[in-house]
Amino acid sequence: MLQTVSDAGPLIHLAQISKLHLLKNLFKQVSITTGVKREVVDEGIRLGQTDALAVRKAIEEGWIVIHDIPKAMASAAKKLAEGENLSRSDSETILLAKESGTEIILVDEKPLSDLAKMYGLKVWNTWTILLEALSKGFIEIPDIKSAINELGERRHKLKTKQATEILEAAKLIASRRRETD
Repeated sequence: MLQTVSDAGPLIHLAQISKLHLLKNLFKQVSITTGVKREVVDEGIRLGQTDALAVRKAIEEGWIVIHDIPKAMASAAKKLAEGENLSRSDSETILLAKESGTEIILVDEKPLSDLAKMYGLKVWNTWTILLEALSKGFIEIPDIKSAINELGERRHKLKTKQATEILEAAKLIASRRRETD
């Protein structure tokens, strides 16, 4: 059983704000498909994206693990991609998570998240990861605020209501954490 499988979005977003290490802190190991590796690392490096280098380093360190998709799963992924209007990489990620009994799938795209939930998978997005890292004491509220600002500058901007809700949740988590310390 794989504990965690990730799509490209959370890897890119966390690497962009220098918080990719939180995945290692939270899960010890994260699995990705070869398609996600191509999308994040190979294409990212080709485009000169520095976040791609951080993900490549995590792969080299061995805590992000690449899984080849077996032929039977690749065929099913192709059908799923066509049927749900997904990229091949996205459909492979969902099927890898489902077939391996993954506890959590990391996904930022709403349609992919909805489909993963239909497959019975527990979905975390970048904000869930950051809030969980806050609850474990790996980061603090200023890190959440910084993430909202930095990702907003990189086209992952939240609506004001969403940003407010995340900050309120962060404050609640931090206060609960202080009560138990």
